[in-house]
Amino acid sequence: MITEKNPCSCPPTSVSAIIGHKPSARPATALGRGAVTILSSSTTTSAEDKSLFPYFQPIVGAASGTIIGYEALARQNDDQGRVISAGELFCSPDISVDQLIAWDRKVRRLALQQFKLSNCSGYLTINISAAWVDLITDFNALPTVLMLDELNIDRSRVIIEITESKGDLDKLVEIATVYRKHGLKIAIDDFGAGFSQLERVMAIQPDIIKLDMQLFQNAAKGGIASDIVHLISRLAKRTGCRIVCEGVETEADFHFGLSCGAQYMQGYLFSPATAEFKEPLYYQQQINTLRKSFLSKTLAREKHKIQFIANIKNLIELLKKALETDFNLNKLSAHPFEASGVLRFYLCNNEGEQISSNFNFADANWYEDTSQRGFNWAWRPYFYQLLALEAEKDSYRLVTSERYRDFNTDILCKTLSLRLDDQRILLIDVAAEWL
Repeated sequence: MITEKNPCSCPPTSVSAIIGHKPSARPATALGRGAVTILSSSTTTSAEDKSLFPYFQPIVGAASGTIIGYEALARQNDDQGRVISAGELFCSPDISVDQLIAWDRKVRRLALQQFKLSNCSGYLTINISAAWVDLITDFNALPTVLMLDELNIDRSRVIIEITESKGDLDKLVEIATVYRKHGLKIAIDDFGAGFSQLERVMAIQPDIIKLDMQLFQNAAKGGIASDIVHLISRLAKRTGCRIVCEGVETEADFHFGLSCGAQYMQGYLFSPATAEFKEPLYYQQQINTLRKSFLSKTLAREKHKIQFIANIKNLIELLKKALETDFNLNKLSAHPFEASGVLRFYLCNNEGEQISSNFNFADANWYEDTSQRGFNWAWRPYFYQLLALEAEKDSYRLVTSERYRDFNTDILCKTLSLRLDDQRILLIDVAAEWL
């Protein structure tokens, strides 16, 4: 896995979430990443005996090709001396909260100290579990802020990642407000995993959204997950958020991230978490090569798209001419409508009322469907946008809808609209694989 998800079902914790409060039991929600805020303990080892330390995974900028920051992750040595994630230790039911707090403080401080001494000019991200925010009693003495002041670290270079978990939304908004007042940025981590985060995005208005690794990797393969990630990307653009794609393991993952408009990438394609900070330009050549291969593949796909659109336009002109007089459906079926992705057409009047049947094309034949005759589509953007263009005397009057999945056929579609004559508007549904 790229950004390790711990194999147990306990929540991550952070000093800033639990300091000053000693709960009798820890909540049993899902454990997130083994980050500096996800500090753990063993069932038999004291805080003095256990050695935990931070590692740092680089986050790269797609445009600059530079390392723009790091995520701090807690690590330990196993019995063979190998470095492993410290996250799973937090699952032990025998660990006291005091011990967890001691380890959390230790690793967090070490991470901040190393960040201070490094030549890194970017950001450091630190996780905080939403489940533990409910336990905060004093927002005026957040340990992370106190450590930043003690170490004289520029607060604007630290990002607090709120991991996806259950938690009181009002308290999340309150703590996000406090962190922002102290100059820290806010990220929502693992967006798209587990619980819905849309309400949190609206309430917290994060600076950064980090896509859930599993969602991103599934999306890179296509299908509904891809549609969801593109939708999230559009949401981020409208709200001014930056997108970070986690779990970038392959060239295809990187290319998909670019196609979604993600500014930042994180994953094993570049590096796992390591003990040292790297030079900012360490991955620049690799990223330049990845961008070039993306451009080459995208250009080939766009050329195919242009040819696809040209074929559709030719068929639309043919259909338009046929509809200006009486038309013969059987004669029209001789043309490659189906091969070009044309699914159906229908006619509306100027008020948006459908005045014809749906004429569906399949298996080299046209089929008439009268079920939607009399429906009104004036509220659809592809209809009123066409009328608006005509009102402004725009010479280009072919309007296309957003992509959508057809309810009856489950095919990804677009609807095209154009003026047929003074009284009628022609609407054509086409397969949108290449649009």
